[in-house]
Amino acid sequence: MNSALKSFKAQVFQALAHPTRIAVVEALRDGEMSAGALQAHLQVEQANLSQHLAVLRARQIVVSRKSGNQVYYTLRDPVLIQVLDLLKQYFNAHLSETAALLDEMAADSKRPA
Repeated sequence: MNSALKSFKAQVFQALAHPTRIAVVEALRDGEMSAGALQAHLQVEQANLSQHLAVLRARQIVVSRKSGNQVYYTLRDPVLIQVLDLLKQYFNAHLSETAALLDEMAADSKRPA
């Protein structure tokens, strides 16, 4: 893999390296939302949301359009939702493995020495 592609991937993951930014991307799963709707949905301060949206815009993860006094956001490429869904599967797989290990440890602790 060339260094430009590695750098691009790192930049995308850096942009997503905050729970609020992931929440923004997930909120846009079903399509465009206004900044006000995003703020109400995520229950974050307007200034905080603006900072996160600026990071996502800078990395071209979201795009915006203005209509009157409203700014609307959408995902530049919805394939990112598939990436987040795969990460959820990855998390669930590791969670299942950890739960099985804990069950095994609990069973071992109940056995006589």
